[in-house]
Amino acid sequence: MNEIDNSQGDASRDKMLSGSAWMTAGSIFSRILGAIYIIPWRQWFGDYFYRGNALYGFGYNIYSFVLIVAIAGIPSAIAKQVSHYNAMNEYGVGIRIYKRGLVLSAALGIISALVLYFGAPLLDGGNDNVVPVLHSLAWAVLIIPTMSLTRGYFQGYQEMAPSAISQFVEQLARVLYMLATAYIIMEVMHGDWITAVSQSTFAAFVGAAFGTLTLGFYYLKRRKHFRGLVANSNNQIQVSPKQLYREIIAQSVPFIILGAGITIFQLIDQYTFFPIMNNLHVFTPNQVSDLFAMFAANSNKLIMISISLASALAVTAVPLLSEALTNNHKNEIKAQNTNVLSMFMFTMIPAALGMAAIAGPLNRAFYGIEYQGLAANVLTVSSIVSILMGLFVVASAVMQGLSENKRAVKYFFIGTAVKLVVQWPCVHFLGVFGPLISTAIGLLVANFLIIRFLKNHFGYDMQQIKGTLVNVGIAALVMYVVALAMVYLGNMVMSLFTNPFSGLVSVLVAVIAAVVGGFVYVYLTLRTRTADIVLGARSNGLRAKLRIK
Repeated sequence: MNEIDNSQGDASRDKMLSGSAWMTAGSIFSRILGAIYIIPWRQWFGDYFYRGNALYGFGYNIYSFVLIVAIAGIPSAIAKQVSHYNAMNEYGVGIRIYKRGLVLSAALGIISALVLYFGAPLLDGGNDNVVPVLHSLAWAVLIIPTMSLTRGYFQGYQEMAPSAISQFVEQLARVLYMLATAYIIMEVMHGDWITAVSQSTFAAFVGAAFGTLTLGFYYLKRRKHFRGLVANSNNQIQVSPKQLYREIIAQSVPFIILGAGITIFQLIDQYTFFPIMNNLHVFTPNQVSDLFAMFAANSNKLIMISISLASALAVTAVPLLSEALTNNHKNEIKAQNTNVLSMFMFTMIPAALGMAAIAGPLNRAFYGIEYQGLAANVLTVSSIVSILMGLFVVASAVMQGLSENKRAVKYFFIGTAVKLVVQWPCVHFLGVFGPLISTAIGLLVANFLIIRFLKNHFGYDMQQIKGTLVNVGIAALVMYVVALAMVYLGNMVMSLFTNPFSGLVSVLVAVIAAVVGGFVYVYLTLRTRTADIVLGARSNGLRAKLRIK
């Protein structure tokens, strides 16, 4: 029996590693592109950078929420349902679900785009500059639901490469358009910074168009394979169009709420931070805007790089868990749950602590020396909170994969209520750190409830979980200390020759500290065999290359 359990665990881990590798690569490269653009963008905006970035973040938070509603959780629902029917050798039903989903997503895209465009004056939070930004973002809402749906269809077949590659192409096209328009408007034409921000947000439409074309190419390439699977299906299940729509909607509604979880927390910050801070009568409106940009736009853009690791795991876990649940493989579910949580700890904890260690030079490299001390501290706190954000993304996805949608939504609402209760005192007494602390408290409650339920009803290999947590925690803390020491050492050495706080020097110091810290973490987890829990036999090859006994 143990051999069977081990083989199931190895198989599930291999599937998850393979899928996560593609999704992680796509997410990481996309997020890095989405962060690197800020360096030239900041230079071209000059004195308008903080106001421009705050406006960009304000508009994007609203857009993100509308987009999640427009997508309606359909991609994840499609991935889950396609995987469910594929496991039953009913591939034809999966394709019919996809086609019905296309109609639904196109309709939702049109309706949501109209709402965002014509409702912009009601959503601007009293800032007229937000209206043109929302108008430009409405175009992206038209086509992104269809693009996301097609990604979900591929994920239902556990084919992650098309999603990952299209994600990278989408981001590359978006960033190139952003930089081109920002340079032309601000540097060549010496134009209006609000117009430049509006064009930067319109880039979401340009990126989505290229991402959709990439998925279309992969679909045409795989169409013959899909038709072959349908031809060899059992074809014993007949599902009416009405039932297909009912299944899609029933599965997608919880995905809307849970998929919007982090965004909902950010919107709470967006609409409460300004009134609370302005009532303190300590900061000017421009200073409050700068503080908002510091945690809601600047830090958030960087921590999303590490959170994308959790997102990749979440996307991979849903169809795998749905397949195991369909086949009633209880040991497989337990193995998947354990692997998901182990892989999350193995990747997310060192990523967050690593970013916290290099927060100073990293913040200077991307956002300059203005507010550098405070901004670096905000990024440090944001990095720690990102662990809880990532855990919520993964834990809620596991709940959805196991068809515990309603319970997951209930736990999220409890966490949201806790955040609302503590939001005012946190912001009032802690200022710019307040929204981050209230988010941490709310997510801590939601995560605790979800993890406790999964442990009691589906199970974890607690010995593996505890061992991974202890070993990863120790290795990550050592890595943090080493990376932090490298930052201080790098600044001291550079100060002997040049300005240690310049952008180029900050990049150099951050990269050296990250590489050295990362090597220490990899070495320690390989030496203690902690990496074996997550990577399996692949660890032996890495040990051989690094000459670790």
